[in-house]
Amino acid sequence: MTHLVTEVDVPTGMLDPLRTLPGVRVTTLEPIPLLGKPREWPLDRLGDAEILVCTLPPTNQQALDRLRFVQLTSVGYAQLYGLDFVRRGVRAANARGVYDTAIAEWNLAMMINLARDLRTMIRNQECGRWEVVDRFACEIRGAVAGLWGYGGIGRETARLAKALGMRVHVMTRHGVGRRAGCYVVPGTGDPDGSLPDRTFGPGDEQEFLAGLDFLILAMPLTPASTGLIGERELRALRPTAFLLNPARGPLVQEAALLRALDERWIAGAALDTHFQYPLPPEHPLWRMPRVILTPHISGSDRGPHYAARFREIVTRNVQAFLSGTPLWNELTPDELDGK
Repeated sequence: MTHLVTEVDVPTGMLDPLRTLPGVRVTTLEPIPLLGKPREWPLDRLGDAEILVCTLPPTNQQALDRLRFVQLTSVGYAQLYGLDFVRRGVRAANARGVYDTAIAEWNLAMMINLARDLRTMIRNQECGRWEVVDRFACEIRGAVAGLWGYGGIGRETARLAKALGMRVHVMTRHGVGRRAGCYVVPGTGDPDGSLPDRTFGPGDEQEFLAGLDFLILAMPLTPASTGLIGERELRALRPTAFLLNPARGPLVQEAALLRALDERWIAGAALDTHFQYPLPPEHPLWRMPRVILTPHISGSDRGPHYAARFREIVTRNVQAFLSGTPLWNELTPDELDGK
């Protein structure tokens, strides 16, 4: 009997398919609160666990001698760095794909809102001010959307952007090609890698940035990508360009971003991921007129489709693990080591 343990705070019935799998025993623990920290799990309830379904692995996971597979509920996987999974032979998969459509739609919404300066129009409405300026009539058709990273979120953003007449440039370490082995919402994304108008690789960063109207960060947070966007990168953008960050706050150097916005190196930003959680009310980003802040909801397990999509991933992956067939969204050894 394979023991699966989960502490996931999920809608009623979401994990029911796991309980009906032959040869699987499911133990459910009290969930960790949203934005909580890793904690120790009771060994008397999971000591023989082979599979964990979780957002944050337990702090005492080293004691799980039989652990062989961890299914994350999140797309980000930085919480696995330093857990020595590769040496221990523990496989892991994330929830890549569940948020692609939601975050891509956020990206399109933010590009339109920034281009037309919707924030100012809403402020004008609230104070009864009639103002007609040219930027309120801007279009994004013909603009260049630059995607730094081209996984599922980048590919679905590219599909939507192309549908609106935008050009798409991509910066990626490994080139653009077919994508396999990942969960994808049917009919979405760019499975063949055929949508980008231009593709850039390592060493081309300055040329990539200089040609953009919108820079969209679509990469994971790793030790190598932390602080990737600093003064040099922000100054390489046009003064009319906008930054969108639905990925992770620390990809961008905070001081450099504040200077870029304050001194108008760039035109503005839309930020769904932040440097502190929650972002304190005294933070200057709240008061910058060409900045849109959202509370990390561009993709969220509160969304209407999350439960069904994650249920499909976890059910299929547990079955694949038990049968020895390929997993969806399996993290590579380099990814598990934070490379």
